[in-house]
Amino acid sequence: MRLVRRTWVAGCAALLLAGCKGSDKADGPQGGQAGENKALPVQVLSLAPGEVRDAAEYVGTLISRSSITLYPQVAGYVQAIPVRPGAWVQPNEVLLVVDPRRESAGLRATQAQRASALAQREFARRTRERSAQLLREGLQSRQDYEQAVAQAQQADAEARAIEAQIQSQKVQLGYYEVSAPFKGVVGNFPVKVGDYVSPQTPLTTLDQSKVLEISVDVPVARAHEVRVGRTPMEVLDAEGKPVVGAPVFYVGAIPSAATQLVQVKAAFENTDGLRAGQLVRVRVTYDIREALTVPTAAVTKISSQSFVFVATPSDGGTVAKRTPVDVGDVTGNNYEVTGELDAGVTVVVSSIQLLRDGQPIHPMTGKPEAQGMGGGADAGTGGAADAGTGAPDAGH
Repeated sequence: MRLVRRTWVAGCAALLLAGCKGSDKADGPQGGQAGENKALPVQVLSLAPGEVRDAAEYVGTLISRSSITLYPQVAGYVQAIPVRPGAWVQPNEVLLVVDPRRESAGLRATQAQRASALAQREFARRTRERSAQLLREGLQSRQDYEQAVAQAQQADAEARAIEAQIQSQKVQLGYYEVSAPFKGVVGNFPVKVGDYVSPQTPLTTLDQSKVLEISVDVPVARAHEVRVGRTPMEVLDAEGKPVVGAPVFYVGAIPSAATQLVQVKAAFENTDGLRAGQLVRVRVTYDIREALTVPTAAVTKISSQSFVFVATPSDGGTVAKRTPVDVGDVTGNNYEVTGELDAGVTVVVSSIQLLRDGQPIHPMTGKPEAQGMGGGADAGTGGAADAGTGAPDAGH
């Protein structure tokens, strides 16, 4: 029992002694100064003018310049659908056949009438020639001759009428075959063989997406900035990268009464498998100019004021000085600098969250990954104490 009690007392004493030593070490003069005096390696960048784009993104619609819905021009029952949905077809290729038997029978009957009409016309012509000969020989009266001429003219008119009727019936018979007016992809058929269709029944669609239009609606206030043939429009992918682009070719003259937006269009060659009717992200670039820019990663905000850390020479080396800056719109990964900073100023672009005003730094150029800075062991160790020290400073 005494042995256990002595062991427990000795253990407590050892723990108390170790705690006192650790506290003395943490509170010693070296522990509080090491983090503050160590220069934090950071990446820096000298500001220079760059390209700034005044652009805005919208939701646009892709429109095929050759996309139609096919309707029959006659009424009847569907006899055949010789193509499948989604197939590529050539101009004048038959897509659907409406039963033409009644029209074909009518054409055959008219053709039979034509044979009789041609025979009557030939007989009347010969009768007129004989009457003319008899009239010259004085063997026939002029009245009989004029009657023969009238009969010949009537027979000729009847034959011509039959010919015109046959041509009309042939054209009408051609409507029983619904053909592709141009090369394209056939859509779905909502009808099937045996269904009754009329000129109001949609049969299928035909689409050629080789050339597409981008259609977007922009605010009236910005429509006057769009220049036909010069203002670029770009279709963006899910990551915001341009897929295809083209200059604007159309700007609406008046805004929509419902939305008060102005329609703007551009056309492009579809080489990326885009589809008509698809909704896409569209970027309209209203203006491109040169201006001073600063990376967004270098800018921090306190309340409504933006700041950057400027690499400033001092007696002991280089320090990061918190400096206010006025910024505008974002282009890519850069803010446009609208005030406070000038070209040539060197700003810190890495480890911003670890810096405080007046923090000693070790400026480095190049990519952070190449320098081993982007959150590495040195950066984390050197900035941990400074982050805690600089927090109250940020509040000012």
